[in-house]
Formats: sequence, C-alpha cells, structure tokens
Amino acid sequence: MKDIIIGVVALAVVLLFFLYQKPRTKRYKLPPGPKALPVIGNLHQLPKQNPQRSFYEWAKKYGPILSYKIGSRTMVIISSADLAKELLKTQDVNFADRPPHRGHEVISYGRRNLGMGHFTPYYREIRKMGMNHLFSPSRVATFKHVREEEAKRMMAKIEKAGEKSEAVDISELMLTFTNSVVCRQAFGKKYNEDGEEMKRFIQILYGTQSVLGKIFFSDFFPYTRYILDDLTSQTTYMKECFERQDNYLQEVVNETLDPNRVKPETDSMIDLLMEIYKDQSFATEFTIENVKAVILDIVVAGTDTAAAAVVWGMTYLMKYPKVMKKAQDEVRDYVREKGSTFVTEDDVKNLPYFKALVKETLRIEPVIPLLIPRCCIKDTKIAGYDIPAGTTINVNAWSLSRDEKEWGPNPDEFRPERFLEKDVDFKGTDYEFLPFGSGRRMCPGMRLGTAMLEVPYANLLLNFNFKLPNGMKPEDINMDVMTGLAMHKSDHLKLVPEKVYN
Repeated sequence: MKDIIIGVVALAVVLLFFLYQKPRTKRYKLPPGPKALPVIGNLHQLPKQNPQRSFYEWAKKYGPILSYKIGSRTMVIISSADLAKELLKTQDVNFADRPPHRGHEVISYGRRNLGMGHFTPYYREIRKMGMNHLFSPSRVATFKHVREEEAKRMMAKIEKAGEKSEAVDISELMLTFTNSVVCRQAFGKKYNEDGEEMKRFIQILYGTQSVLGKIFFSDFFPYTRYILDDLTSQTTYMKECFERQDNYLQEVVNETLDPNRVKPETDSMIDLLMEIYKDQSFATEFTIENVKAVILDIVVAGTDTAAAAVVWGMTYLMKYPKVMKKAQDEVRDYVREKGSTFVTEDDVKNLPYFKALVKETLRIEPVIPLLIPRCCIKDTKIAGYDIPAGTTINVNAWSLSRDEKEWGPNPDEFRPERFLEKDVDFKGTDYEFLPFGSGRRMCPGMRLGTAMLEVPYANLLLNFNFKLPNGMKPEDINMDVMTGLAMHKSDHLKLVPEKVYN
C-alpha cells in the first residue's frame, strides 16, 4: 500500500513539475556538466560516498567550473584556485548568502547562527561579535588549560590500553576529547565521559549533525512543498532532533540565568552570550533563540572538525611511517630538551615540522571538502559562464589540494615538507589551500579549531608508537568518508599503542 501511495505521489510530482515550468524569458550560458534528466536533474548520478572525489573526476571531464541540476535547482562546483579566488575574493559579496535548506532553517532557529545564517545586517553584526569576543586570540587562550587537561586524560586512557596491548579506537577517543572540551568551553560543564548526561549530549549532537547533513526534497522540488519530506519521515526525524536539542539548550540557558548557580572557573561562551542578551547591544533584538543558535555553531563545529582532522592525520601517518618517525623525533627531541613530558599549546610554535604536518593533514583531507555551500545573490558571471541568482555553489577544497599546477606532480602523496618549501597558510588568502574557507563566510572559529586539534595530535606522537591490529597492513585501511557536514572516516581508526618513555 505504501509503494502505491509513493508511486501516485511521484506521478503527481512529475505533473506538477511541468505545470510549474514558466516560459524562460532569458537563456543562460551555464557551465558545462553532465546531461540532466527531466524533473530529477542529475540526482541519479550523485555519489553516495566520497562526493568530493566524484566531483574531482567530473572536473577532469567538464573543467574547473561545472554545473549540474537537482530538481529545480542549479548547482555549480569550483575546482581551481584561480576560480576560487574569483568567487571568494573578487565576487565574494555576490556569493555571501546560504542556499535554502529546511533542516538548517529549523535546527538553527531560523538561520540565526553564524555558519548557516543568511547574509543580513544581523549576520554581519553577529560575525563581528564572534570574531572580537567568542573566537578572539585572548578568548581562545582562556580555555587552553581545558584542552590540555582533556588531552592528558585521553593519553592516560591510551596508556592503560597499551599496558594490555589492546587496540584503542582513535576515532572514538577523539570524539570523546572534543565533546568534553566543547562542553567545558561552551557551557562550563564537566561531564563524566561515561555518564548519562554525556550520553545524552552525544545523542543530541549526532541528531543535530545528521539533520544538517541531510538533503530535503522540499529544497529541490519546492512545488511538492513538504509532501515527500513527510512521506519519507524526514520531517518527523528533523522535529524530534530539534526538540531534543532545544530542550537541552534551554536547560543550559536556565542554569546560566540562575543567580544561585556555581559559576565555572572561567566564564563559558554561553556566559558571554547571555551578557550580550542582557545588554541588548545589537541594532537587532538578540533573543534567547539567538543565544541558542550561536552556541550551536561552537558545539557542532568544535566537536566534528577537530576530531575528524586528527583521525585523518593518524590514518595517513600509518600509511607513511617515515613521516610518522620524523614528526615523532621532532616532538620527542623538543620535549626531552625542555625537560617536560607533555606538549603544550605554547610548545607547538617551536615545532616547525609538526606545524607542517598539521597543514598537510588539512590539505590532503580537508574536513569539509566541499566547504559550506554558498548561494548567488544576483545574476553574475564566472569564467565567461552565467551564474543565475539563486544558484548553489560549492568550492571543492579537496580538488584544490590536488591541483598539480599548485602542488606539483604528486599531490596525493602525504608530504609535510611541501609546507616547509612553500609559504602557504590556511588563513584564507592562499586559494589552493582553503580548509577553513575564505572571504566573508570564512570559518570564524579557525583559531579555536586548530587549537582543538594540535594538542591531542602532538601528544599522540610524543607518547606512543602505534601499529595496526590483527596483522592488518597499511594498504588495508579503508579511506572512504562518511558523508555529512564534516567528512569523517567511514570506518573508525583502531590502533595498538605502545607507550614511549622519553
């Protein structure tokens, strides 16, 4: 019976599509791309895994700017540094908006956050506040002790496993580390890692991240309204995830407003946002929903990206043992000379090869390989092609990182030395290397993100030698990604640690 209903609805969709079409008064010269089918466009050709790699192959066939269709929406992919500069610098203001996404609209309280907010005067105010307060160098440094304490706890757990020659799940450990750090930085809360509150937080976080990464039919087939979203249970799932998220964040807000609560040793980020709420220092009203939306940015971005980056880094180091040894030698020699047993955030600046290793990790597997999509605000042109208003456009940062013109003949090789030979950074001005984006929509939490990954990454290299479990070989490691807002390894990385005493 359900199949019959879906079939009838699909037929109705086709009829509505043709009724919806209006005579075109203007013909656009769109970028080249694969031939689209009526109604669904190229939906049937979209990859289920590793989309960044598939679009990279498309770029080889169609060129560094290509277009395709999903339903009624035109999508464009940029795959060269020159065109990324054109988009993100020369024409940045034309592409500073975000495309429609029903899940983003609901989860972020009507696009009131930084990551998914529309390009409005409110967004510009809130971004300025974020850069000057939430993510400023001094604010990031305020939580240095939190990141270092949680990294030490993680090392202690790995050491225990090493004593028994047991494999550890690096993916799970890194997510636990980032979850713990984020709870302390964002909310001033220190949860028991195995307690019910942490489990609840993780369930809420996974649900939110899942909704943010979903494709909703209503965004691409607007003439169907929410019928297909409802039939496929996406609407129900989205509402359930939002309700769990909102209940949790409201509880945190209520605790913050409680005059009798015990304040954390360092003001959390929600404390700062609640001060802004009380002061109402913006031109537009700053409500409790605004507080929840902005804190959501910190929670989602902070937990997802740093964990994924370290896991990818350790994965490549297992495949490139000479790079692993060189990085370990530098870190261990430095700590030994200093007379210490731990790499602090202040130490990292004195480790040039390790700094290059971090950059190479972000180059070879950018955690958000297609960056967050942008939306064209008004009709414009790129590379001689028309980009109509409303077009969704992605920069394939994974492709940029493999451009032989920029990176030489072996861009797939994991080689940190390239960043000692070439003066390139991830601050948004070197368009062949954009793990945090660029321009008006560049990730405002870049400093916090790098701080979250450097300390655990360096201390893994300092404290342990690793081998693969069960006779597994480096070539056996699955390199597929798990599709979502951030691209984690589809299979968790499990390694057997051996403690090294420096």
